[in-house]
Amino acid sequence: MTDAPSQPSRRDRALEESRARALARNPMQSLRHGALQSAPFMLVLGPFGLLFGVVATASGFDLAQVMAFTMLVLAGAAQFTAVQLLTENAPVWLVILSSLAVNLRMAMYSASLVPWLGKASPLSRAAVAYAIIDQSYVLSIDLYQRVPGLSVAQRLGYFFGVAAVMVPTWFLCTLIGATAGRAIPDSIPLDFAVPITFIAMIAPALRSIAHVAAAVVAVVVSLALTGLPAGVGPMIAAVLAMTTGALVETWMIRRNGGPHG
Repeated sequence: MTDAPSQPSRRDRALEESRARALARNPMQSLRHGALQSAPFMLVLGPFGLLFGVVATASGFDLAQVMAFTMLVLAGAAQFTAVQLLTENAPVWLVILSSLAVNLRMAMYSASLVPWLGKASPLSRAAVAYAIIDQSYVLSIDLYQRVPGLSVAQRLGYFFGVAAVMVPTWFLCTLIGATAGRAIPDSIPLDFAVPITFIAMIAPALRSIAHVAAAVVAVVVSLALTGLPAGVGPMIAAVLAMTTGALVETWMIRRNGGPHG
């Protein structure tokens, strides 16, 4: 007696339909899709940008310096770190090192995008390198991995759709924070946006024991080292978290009898 073939679950059917729709979109439709999917992140990126504008002007930066810093660096966490260290009169080498450490993840983001966007034109790759932020990376790499059959043009369209929403939002909200931030009552806690932003991006990506272990180590070590100068604790936590994740991943592979076990 032959068993009847199992029917795909509702979730599997939904995933297949989602993949089919993504593959059917042309680059412009992919761009609109990326813009639409990134829109909810405006709710947390906006307050994040407002907060940076307020903090930077309160630290003595004028409007031109705040906007130049924002448009050239385009990295919120690194910007906060640099501003805090500069106001504490930290040595330049520590400001640079801490900012690079906080932003080190961007290098890893770029490396992981190479298999998906490496065949794009040099101009497109340069634009992607500039527009990589946490939101544009997380949303794009999730789509690329779920729908590996996308063309390079479709991948670029989706990435730039996300960036077209996120980057101007960051600029505009920083400008508002720098010019009208003092009118925002202290009772409105803008700093809630920072942890919510990262939780919203990272939580869906915790798909294995190694991911969870790395996240737990990062949180625990960061909290334990809050007394160190800004940027130093997260730098140490990042190294320990990556090491933990690698060790747990290696252990899981060996336990399962190899990479294909």
